[in-house]
Amino acid sequence: MSFLYEKVISKALYSMDPETAHQVGLRGMGLLGACAPLRWMMERSLTPKGGRPIEAFGLKFPNHIGLAAGFDKDGIGWRGAAALGFGHVEVGTVTPKAQPGNEKPRVFRYPELNAVVNAYGFPNNGAQALHDRLSKHPGRGKRVCPLGINIGKNKSTANEQAHEDYLTCFKLLAPLADYVVVNISSPNTTGLRALQDRAPLVTLLSTLAKENHSVAGGPVPLLLKIAPDLNPNQLADIVSVVAECGFAGIIATNTTITRPPGTEACSPGRGGLSGAPLLERSLQVVRFLAKEADGRIPIVGCGGILSAKDAGRFMDEGACLVQVYSGLIFRGPELAREIAEGLAWRQRPWA
Repeated sequence: MSFLYEKVISKALYSMDPETAHQVGLRGMGLLGACAPLRWMMERSLTPKGGRPIEAFGLKFPNHIGLAAGFDKDGIGWRGAAALGFGHVEVGTVTPKAQPGNEKPRVFRYPELNAVVNAYGFPNNGAQALHDRLSKHPGRGKRVCPLGINIGKNKSTANEQAHEDYLTCFKLLAPLADYVVVNISSPNTTGLRALQDRAPLVTLLSTLAKENHSVAGGPVPLLLKIAPDLNPNQLADIVSVVAECGFAGIIATNTTITRPPGTEACSPGRGGLSGAPLLERSLQVVRFLAKEADGRIPIVGCGGILSAKDAGRFMDEGACLVQVYSGLIFRGPELAREIAEGLAWRQRPWA
């Protein structure tokens, strides 16, 4: 299948506008998930071999590799993604109200660099639409792998009221999620990253942590997704606040607004860069967080993973799980199995 993807499918997708190609891939994943016989066949061929379940945040994961938020904003293809061998799938980012996102073009692909820049701005059909779709399928503990829901605020909502948007999404969607991720790190919603500062962060996280005690079916693990562009003092503050508010973990990292050497021409001044050029910075952040948290807070590594070797570097720096998104674009549908099997068989100082 990898040969078919690299020689035929990827070339067809690369001939399309990047956002169109994304939608084609997502719809294909949705069709895979909706067709039980096909889903079974893919599970049989792509389920990683030699792995063992991993426990984190009180959940059991069939392997270490997950699909990051952003690929499936509206929960269309998550069952298909699970059939491709992912050990967890994260949908969203979803906002309380439907919104179109930023103006097009807003996705830029650079295959020669294994890099993508996106300026989406949380386009999605809204929390109610996601709730209605997920309600038709098996719930907590009945899925092939854990399902995370990534929540955000609407573009029109001022930061002073941001906690209300997150709370609206959380109340509606937490009962359907295995875990919930608070996204305050996208660079494509004006002012969003300011919520990573200590004062607004305490307000937001404490509000959600308090509401978590009232979730139907019991509390869910709450995770925070952060930017790669924070300085050490900001990162230390985040570890402190996450621990103080009783959040279950941190996902590091989202896309970067910087342009590392060699990427200066990649959509300068607009959008967040992901893919291979993000790897080293994301590893630095995970390393700092792991040292600062000293085992108190599980960390999920995300950013620039295109191989089992890349994923292993995150695990060696202290991550308990990893996620991919851009890597799936460049490596194809066998990437999850390749990474999971590679992590299962390599020497594991983190095991």
